[in-house]
Amino acid sequence: MKYVIETQDLMRVYKTYQKPEGLVNSIKGIWERKYDSKIALNKTSIKIESGKIIGLVGANGAGKTTLLKILSGLVTPSSGEATVLGYRPWERKNEFLSQMSILLGQKNQLWWDISPVDSYALLARIYDLDIVKTRKRVDELATMLDCKHVLTTQLRRLSLGERMKMEIIGALLHEPKILFLDEPTIGLDIVAQENIRNFLSNYVKEREPTVILTSHYMDDIATLADSLLLISKGNIVYQGTVEEFTNNTNSELAHDEKVDFEEVIRRFLETESRIR
Repeated sequence: MKYVIETQDLMRVYKTYQKPEGLVNSIKGIWERKYDSKIALNKTSIKIESGKIIGLVGANGAGKTTLLKILSGLVTPSSGEATVLGYRPWERKNEFLSQMSILLGQKNQLWWDISPVDSYALLARIYDLDIVKTRKRVDELATMLDCKHVLTTQLRRLSLGERMKMEIIGALLHEPKILFLDEPTIGLDIVAQENIRNFLSNYVKEREPTVILTSHYMDDIATLADSLLLISKGNIVYQGTVEEFTNNTNSELAHDEKVDFEEVIRRFLETESRIR
């Protein structure tokens, strides 16, 4: 079987300069610099099939965003290998970049002071897209997201939920084969969260892209994900389907109707964190 994403012993170590106290020690530090090392990813090996939604779950600082950034080419690993669509992502070849998209929470890729439709026209030029097809695609996506009425409004004047819908359209403009979504529903109200979940579910069924999704809202994961990647302190501690996870986890916990899916994952990760 050919996988669209495959990593082998992927590692990322961040080094932080430790500034010494006192003038003399600070001067010595010019020549003798000391660093603290933090392992963000520890020999991570994963395999992901095409057309699936993968829920990437872990506590803050567990390594989720680092993994997404490596797989999308924003960060180079310290060691190990990874291929996404057959490319090493950190080499950032145009053939790779034209087939992927990443949406990082509330970090805007659209221009703040112009309307979304004008931003899409600029993105179409960047991606060298046909402008007529781009307009048709924007209309199609905006209809699915029920947001056509705000396409010509200055981005800064939109609500958070409306802005996120605009960002999603921008991320899908070039029809990527792989989509990395880092907290796409963060800060949104319940209605906006539900709208985006429904859109993503329908979009994946129709277009079959591969989606890597991180979220602290377990409703996102439980509703959308075909499979789970659970990460704890830089280590992948579970990879498999949601059903396999609930069946293989501590049976009393996983099958207790009083304990919801979020609680099952939380306790599982707490146990793994203590072990490690």
